[in-house]
Amino acid sequence: MLFRETGISDLFLVELEPARDHRGFFARAFCAREFRERGINVEIMQANMSYSHRRGTLRGLHYQVEPFTGATMVRCIAGEIFDVIIDLRTESATYGRWMSFTLNAENGRMLCIPPGFAHGYLTMTDGATVFYLTSETYMPSHERGIRWNDPLFAIDWPLSTEDGLPILSDKDSRHGDFVVS
Repeated sequence: MLFRETGISDLFLVELEPARDHRGFFARAFCAREFRERGINVEIMQANMSYSHRRGTLRGLHYQVEPFTGATMVRCIAGEIFDVIIDLRTESATYGRWMSFTLNAENGRMLCIPPGFAHGYLTMTDGATVFYLTSETYMPSHERGIRWNDPLFAIDWPLSTEDGLPILSDKDSRHGDFVVS
């Protein structure tokens, strides 16, 4: 695996190193030892998958508060997503900064998100499937969300639906703007 720094501390883009032959390829998708060598010590507590029927589906922006904040490793295994993170670590030099990444089945990239970040993504294709590993169990009582178009962050989403609006869940459509504490 190749660990690419992103410009935000502790946030890595992990690329596969496929061994290819006439059948296709084989690649390690996760190795605890290699993660530990880079100071990423995660115990996987939960694995999740999401499937989105339509292009233009937006999931997020979500995060959990203490004591249930945790790391997330996310990979798109079918289709393509525009993945967005926001650094919410108040002690961080990049507090409030957002970044985006293109994750798709072809590039096989995985985003390794440390605790203290909000996360969301927009599906760029029909039938996008996303697989997550998390270091903390999902706790609805500790989940929080940020409105996808909060002007504080001014995320440049590549929306392509006819009316320029994403397809949202009822829950995500009720998220408010982020409140700076």
